[in-house]
Amino acid sequence: MVLAAIAVLTAAAWLRGAEYDEQYTLFLTAGTARPVWPATMFPAGMAASIQAGHTTFAAIACDLRTTDVHPPLYFWAVSVWRWAFGPTLFAARMLSVLCGVVSVWLVGIIARWCGIRPALAMLITLGCYGFVYTNAIARGFAPAETLTLAGIALLLVRRFVAAGLFLGAACCCNYLAVFVGAAAVVAAGAWTAIPAALPFLALDGWFFLAQHAARDGQFPPFLLWASIIRLVRYQGAAIFGALPLYLSGIWQNLAGAGLALVSVLLVVPVIRTRPWTGSPAIRPILAAAGAPAIGLLALGAVFDNTPIELRYLSFGLPFVALLLATPSRLVGWRVALLLTLQLGGIAGLLLAPRTMQPAGAAARDAVRLAGRAVVLVPSGNDGVGIVGAFGISATPAMPMLVVSRGEAVAPLLAPFDRVAVAVLAQDRDSIAELGALHAVLAAADWRQVAGTRYLEVFQRCGGC
Repeated sequence: MVLAAIAVLTAAAWLRGAEYDEQYTLFLTAGTARPVWPATMFPAGMAASIQAGHTTFAAIACDLRTTDVHPPLYFWAVSVWRWAFGPTLFAARMLSVLCGVVSVWLVGIIARWCGIRPALAMLITLGCYGFVYTNAIARGFAPAETLTLAGIALLLVRRFVAAGLFLGAACCCNYLAVFVGAAAVVAAGAWTAIPAALPFLALDGWFFLAQHAARDGQFPPFLLWASIIRLVRYQGAAIFGALPLYLSGIWQNLAGAGLALVSVLLVVPVIRTRPWTGSPAIRPILAAAGAPAIGLLALGAVFDNTPIELRYLSFGLPFVALLLATPSRLVGWRVALLLTLQLGGIAGLLLAPRTMQPAGAAARDAVRLAGRAVVLVPSGNDGVGIVGAFGISATPAMPMLVVSRGEAVAPLLAPFDRVAVAVLAQDRDSIAELGALHAVLAAADWRQVAGTRYLEVFQRCGGC
């Protein structure tokens, strides 16, 4: 099963296009958290050259406290990893792959100690779309999941102090790991784990107090029923993937309803076994499985927002897999149905463009259609996620020009007779920037001559 994990996670790290959030990991650990792009045309390869730098732990900590909303431990680890294995996106992703492989192994260890079928628990974990996704991207989810699993494994053998150290370190990779860690500690009655975690939690607090207002408006306002519905949908997607997205119209609705029915068929046998009445060892697993959903609802209610995303639910997926592997009734057709659907979801994650962010597709379209045109790329809210992802996906010599919000567009276009617009509407600023571009290009002296979903090519035609 470990070999299967290596194959699946490495394939995901290699095949999936560059993502918005990953660019911050690469720029931050290169020493340029917020790059300042030239006001004139420059080669796309500049993005990769900026990301090739190195910096110190202290500089990373300072930049995190002033420019982001994450704790430092993962970024420090990536900084060391880059020195050993290189500055590329794939190299950074392989740190997450390593963590994911260890996580699958830990699921097997925990399953064996709890009397659960290890191979099935590991297979269901590896089949979860959200698990594979978060263990193949260059973000802090993967090490946080690994450290959480290690901490809970230690709770089960009553090594509470060591468990506290691992669970605290998990929170220092991603704040949201605290939901799973706290729930497991309470369920196990492992109160002596708390003092061991305090140094990490204190470091988290020092960072969080400086960052907590940095992403105001990132999520929509909190509405209880809308949040619950969103949770159910994303929990299903975290396990089964984006299968309904591959269909359209009524078939998409039918696929969604079918997955909901399958979920009920899988959950009912778990409920019938009443795991909460069984061995004390299973109680931390049960608490950890439900903690992310409950924690995100509570977080939304407190801060009046809806911080519910598929990747945030990933922390509970190994424990959901352990519970699904528990009931003796989950045999035969139920297991076959679950694993078949998961296989389809993972295939989509590896291969389906609809499950990937658009930078890679836009760069490929630019190679095919733009010719010698300069590619206009929206800056987005910070000039990091969109520009970086497109830059490292494009050919190094491709000419590009960053368009920032509030900047006069017409003078930017004056030197060019042919331009290509990378249609990367991934945040509020990029949507506004693309609107300004299209307003100018709708003038009589520009005509669209080619286009796809993610790239539009315009030719100046002198009033034609």
